[in-house]
Amino acid sequence: MAHEHHHIPHSYNRAFAIGISLNLIFVVIEFVYGFLGNSLALITDAGHNLSDVLTLLLAWGAIYLAGKEPTPYRTYGFRRLTILASLLSGMLLLVAVGAIAWEAVGRLADPQPVDGMTVIIVAAIGVVINTITALLFIRGQKHDLNIKAAFLHMAADAGVSLGVVIAGVVIMFTDWLWVDPLLGLLIALVILYSTLELLRDSTGLAIDAVPKGIDPHEVEAYLKQLPGVDEVHDLHIWPVSTTENALTAHLVVPQFPADDALVQLASDELHRRFGIDHVTLQCETGNDYCKQASPGSL
Repeated sequence: MAHEHHHIPHSYNRAFAIGISLNLIFVVIEFVYGFLGNSLALITDAGHNLSDVLTLLLAWGAIYLAGKEPTPYRTYGFRRLTILASLLSGMLLLVAVGAIAWEAVGRLADPQPVDGMTVIIVAAIGVVINTITALLFIRGQKHDLNIKAAFLHMAADAGVSLGVVIAGVVIMFTDWLWVDPLLGLLIALVILYSTLELLRDSTGLAIDAVPKGIDPHEVEAYLKQLPGVDEVHDLHIWPVSTTENALTAHLVVPQFPADDALVQLASDELHRRFGIDHVTLQCETGNDYCKQASPGSL
C-alpha cells in the first residue's frame, strides 16, 4: 500500500511578515526615543525587540526550509532546522539578557534623568504592536515550538511594555529615577525565565528526547495490548521537527501477520492518540524476523 506522508508546516507567511515589519519599525522608534529620553528601560526593551525580530526571522526561515521535499541524502529534508532555529533563538536571548542586566546594574548605582512622558508614549505603542503580533501566532502556538516561541516572546513583550508605561507614570509623579534601571533589570529577569523554558524544550528536541506531551510508557502499553503482540522492545520516539514525531519499535508476535492490518491499526492509533506520524514497526518471532512498515513510514 502506498501512502504519501509529506507534511509541510503551516508557513504563517502573513503573520511573520506583519510581525517582523511592525517590530522593526518599533525597534527604531524605541532606540531613538530611548536615547533622546535617556531611558534605559526603552533602550533595553528595544534591544529585546530586536532579538525578537531575529527570532521571528529564524523561525520563518526554518519553517520555509522545512517545507522542502526530502532527498535521497536528506531523507527528512530540512525539517530539523525548525528545532535548531528555536535552540539558536534561545541562545541569542541569553546574550541579550546578560547585556541588559549589566547595563541595568550600572544605572542603579548611578541613576540618570528620564523623560517620563516619552517613556509612556513609546511604551504604549509597544503594548499595541506586541499584542497585535502575539495574536497573529496564538492559534499555532499549541502545536509548534517555533510558533510558541514567537507567541511567548510577543506576549511577554506586551506585558513588559505595559510595565514600562507604569514606570514612566511613576517617574513623572515621584521623580524616582531608580525606577527606570530597576525595570530594565526586571525586564531581563522576565526574558531569562521565558528563555530558559525555550532552551529546555528545544535542547530536548535537538538531542532526540521524547517530545513533550508524549508518555513513552503509555505508548509501550498501547503497543503491548495490540492483538497478537507478546512483547515490545527497542522502542524509540523522537522529533523529526517541531511539529512532527517518529517512532520505531520491535513487536514480538507468535506468528507473522498475514497482512498489514496490525501495522495499519497501530499506525492510525499512534497518530490519533499520541500525534506520532512516522511509524516503523518490525515484527519478530523466535530468531527470525520480518519488517512491517506502516504505509506512512519513512
